Amino acid sequence: MKLWDKGFSIDKQIEKFTVGNDREIDMHIAKYDVQASLAHAIMLESIGIITSNELKDLKRGLKELADDIKNETFSIEASFEDVHSKIEWELTEKLGEVGKKIHTARSRNDQVLVALQLYYKENLSIINDKTKTLFDTLLSLADVHKESLLPGYTHLQVAMPSSFGLWFSAYAELLIDDVYLLNGVSQIVNQNPLGSAAGYGSSFPIDRELTTKELEFATLKYNVVAAQLSRGKNERAIASALGGLCNTMSRFAMDVCLYMSQNFNFISFPDELTTGSSIMPHKKNPDVFELIRGKCNKIQALHTEMVLITNNLPTGYHRDFQLLKENIINAFEDVKDILDILNYAIQQVIVKDIDLNDEKYQYLFTVDSINNLVVEGMSFREAYQKIGEQVQTGTYQADLGKEHSHIGSIHNLSLDKIRAKFPK
Repeated sequence: MKLWDKGFSIDKQIEKFTVGNDREIDMHIAKYDVQASLAHAIMLESIGIITSNELKDLKRGLKELADDIKNETFSIEASFEDVHSKIEWELTEKLGEVGKKIHTARSRNDQVLVALQLYYKENLSIINDKTKTLFDTLLSLADVHKESLLPGYTHLQVAMPSSFGLWFSAYAELLIDDVYLLNGVSQIVNQNPLGSAAGYGSSFPIDRELTTKELEFATLKYNVVAAQLSRGKNERAIASALGGLCNTMSRFAMDVCLYMSQNFNFISFPDELTTGSSIMPHKKNPDVFELIRGKCNKIQALHTEMVLITNNLPTGYHRDFQLLKENIINAFEDVKDILDILNYAIQQVIVKDIDLNDEKYQYLFTVDSINNLVVEGMSFREAYQKIGEQVQTGTYQADLGKEHSHIGSIHNLSLDKIRAKFPK
């Protein structure tokens, strides 16, 4: 069944190319299409297009479909073009002629738009919750390991003292910035496009404020052309926000891989969280973190894809938009999995004691030594030159006891203030 069927068959090769794998992707938005159809039916009854008895029938039929989707007994067979045609067919099979009325005053264009935006809205909220869980885990690890010093690096050269508390809480606070962006995108998608039909509205006296209320959108996308133009704009914003979150996680995963290597040897994990080599029996590979890094980097590329698909399209609907669905939905599903596995794995990190008296860390405290001389009255430039000379002549002796007391430093992590910053 095709919603645009006019009584002739389309070329099979053309059909295969244009439908693509929409049926598989549409399973992710099936429940949202049912929700939108219910709101639309309630609105149609309110303006007299269908009767109260027809609405009761549609409610019953849509409830049965919602249950089928929840119980995973709903499917979209090859004879259907997409989820929208399958749902209309099911309603017609169950209810007869009233099932054919559900498409009144809407187009597949606004039908897929509203289903996608409901999917985006709910899944952005889920990702927010999972990000908060990871945030809490990282702050907890920061608190547990706040006394454990860690060499800090710039240019991958030993630089200044850091700590595991500073490292874990740094990435926790970066997640707050990612949530700011996610919340901004949530506002963008929290606008009801239903009623824009094919992009130019309808001559039916539809009540768009009613469907907005029924679907719990924060507001309408009032202009019907703007509603259609939001297709692609939504996905670009989402890809940017998901990419920001993935940037944080990929950099953290890179640190983990680096710190696990024998040359650093700062952390480890239980054997069951690592993998081995087919020929090197000593190997404990951080495959999970390497895959987190790779998947996150792949998702960061998604924004470019969304831009290039939609960048120069003129006003109105174009079939190019179909290409947005698959990778943006896959990105949502991947990000949820990544957040779950990263949170699960990092809780089992084994933080090692690091001997900062090791020769390779002998210059880790040069800045502290300079600061000590400045506190004693020497100018910074003179102190810098004096410690530099000691480094050059091999006479430098480190002072490991310097306190870093300002907000956000090694000995004043301000975890309570970071925790309070997380958006409510």
